[in-house]
Amino acid sequence: MEYTAAHTGFRQRKLQHNMRLRNSSMDGSDGSQLFDDTSATGPGAQGVYRNQQAGPQAAGGLPGQSLLSDPMSNLAMAYGSSLASHGREMVDKNLDRFIPISKLKYYFAVDTVYVGKKLGILVFPYMHENWEVSYQQDIPVAPRFDVNAPDLYIPTMGFITYVLVAGLALGTQNRFSPELLGVQASSALVWLIMEVLAVLLSLYLVTVNTDLTTIDLLAFSGYKYVGMILGVVAGLLFGKLAYYLSLLWCCAAIFVFMIRTLRLKLLSEAAAEGKLVRGARNQLRMYLTMSIAAAQPVFMYWLTYHLIR
Repeated sequence: MEYTAAHTGFRQRKLQHNMRLRNSSMDGSDGSQLFDDTSATGPGAQGVYRNQQAGPQAAGGLPGQSLLSDPMSNLAMAYGSSLASHGREMVDKNLDRFIPISKLKYYFAVDTVYVGKKLGILVFPYMHENWEVSYQQDIPVAPRFDVNAPDLYIPTMGFITYVLVAGLALGTQNRFSPELLGVQASSALVWLIMEVLAVLLSLYLVTVNTDLTTIDLLAFSGYKYVGMILGVVAGLLFGKLAYYLSLLWCCAAIFVFMIRTLRLKLLSEAAAEGKLVRGARNQLRMYLTMSIAAAQPVFMYWLTYHLIR
């Protein structure tokens, strides 16, 4: 009996001890844990974390975007563009006042057919009959439609070719140097400008009412480079005698060309009546025309004789 009672009391104490351990474990589960269980966190929780990190950047944006979105920056950009366009208009207006760009386009409106016919007239003007410039509604037609219209393409290309041929001539004589070639080009340009200024002064003193412009005079004065090039090339290929013969032919051709072209410009009254009007004023115009034509051979020889030896 005593053994049974003792065994029963031992079992009761053991059950009480197990119950206390179970209650303590349950109380520990309700308390604080050492580590958080992150296994239950899904994609939603990670997305929240990422949004929290990207939040300041998304709210602030890039510096360039904030600058472009600034109203003051947009206003400054608009003001700068308007100021640039206004300055470009002022430059174009003042440039057109001193250098008529729109008129220069007319003098370069040429084609291959015009250039070929014009060069033929400059070298052999004796067979050409009609020297009048064609007009359309009181405006001269473009050079490519009228071979008698002045242009700047042939004088410009003639000047450049003359400088190149001069460099070639100096090189064949072992006298070439960049400085000497520059002197050759600058001297030819200075003589051309002085010639045009002298003609303008003469027209002013004689008080000639003509439609000749400064660009027209520059074009007519630049046609002599064609004969100069032919003379120098002939001299380089065939010697000094060929130079003199070809230059003499070209000088006579440019003289006839200038007389027949300028007399319609300077003697407008006589050209309108189809005959020369006698009088002191008209004689001055005729002398001026012949002087301009006679000056061309002088310049042609002066700018080329030292290139042939």
